[in-house]
Amino acid sequence: MFQSILRRPLLPLLALPLLIAPGSLPAQTGGAPYSVDGRGFNRLQEAVDAIGEGEGTIRVAPGYHRDCAVQTAGRIALVAAEAGRAIFDGVTCEGKATLVLRGNGAKVDGIVFQNLRVPDGNGAGIRLERSDLEIVNSMFRDSEEGILTGDDAAATLTITRSTFSRLGRCDRGLSCAHSVYTGAYGRVIVTNTRFEKGSGGHYLKTRAPRVEIRDNSFDDTQGKTTNYLIDLPAGSTGRIANNLMIQGRDKENYGALIAVAAEARDNPSRGLIIEGNRASVPQGTGRKTIFVADWSGEALAIGPNELGPGLTRFEKISG
Repeated sequence: MFQSILRRPLLPLLALPLLIAPGSLPAQTGGAPYSVDGRGFNRLQEAVDAIGEGEGTIRVAPGYHRDCAVQTAGRIALVAAEAGRAIFDGVTCEGKATLVLRGNGAKVDGIVFQNLRVPDGNGAGIRLERSDLEIVNSMFRDSEEGILTGDDAAATLTITRSTFSRLGRCDRGLSCAHSVYTGAYGRVIVTNTRFEKGSGGHYLKTRAPRVEIRDNSFDDTQGKTTNYLIDLPAGSTGRIANNLMIQGRDKENYGALIAVAAEARDNPSRGLIIEGNRASVPQGTGRKTIFVADWSGEALAIGPNELGPGLTRFEKISG
């Protein structure tokens, strides 16, 4: 069984062929870096403000953009003119993120976010404070956090065909940061996305009462001092299915791949479906690792999963 896991290829870097962008990619020259309905803007905030309380699309030119913006109204779409070649590098607003979103909805398509750090250790590509957000074909890398959200019980976060790489931290005496960390959002959907090379914290941590996590790869082989691959700290229902999950050797917490209600039982977990996943752990470490560790005390719907040697299928944990 373990050999069959190894024979199957990892999911590709699903985001974009140009996400492995050459270091010599030039900054945008000639013309405005942002446009809305043919109008050019030199600053991202100006483009967001031009949409105001309405709805519009901001096209982002290729190049490195040392810029950020806060959305407080309307619905915006931030779309790369050339997918994977619009790179937001190292600049945050409000000491939070490149994009701080608290309008009426947003979409991000084909954008790269990188090198984001702030004093509280939660420097992110996107800080989502309310409303729906759809992430498509984008990449988050080399930062403290990829996406961090507040609470919005009526909203949905959707992530598809994207990559999260070299993210997370648990140092400096601050609360940990994670590749993706959501508050009590109504629903979190993550599909066809790659998580890899974590640098601390969990890969996907969400307090959403309902999740759909399927057809992703969690490749921790080059991770450093990482924790769970999927953490549902307050419990959740929904489905975790058809994911490839490979745990690495350099772990701060190697106890489980998937953790359910480890911090609280705010959400019901009865009927949470976990099936069709393929998972493995490194051999020869002498560690015990649980595929699903459950603190909820409820009946989970754990179906067939392909588990490599050394993985315990399930353990119910009290306390």
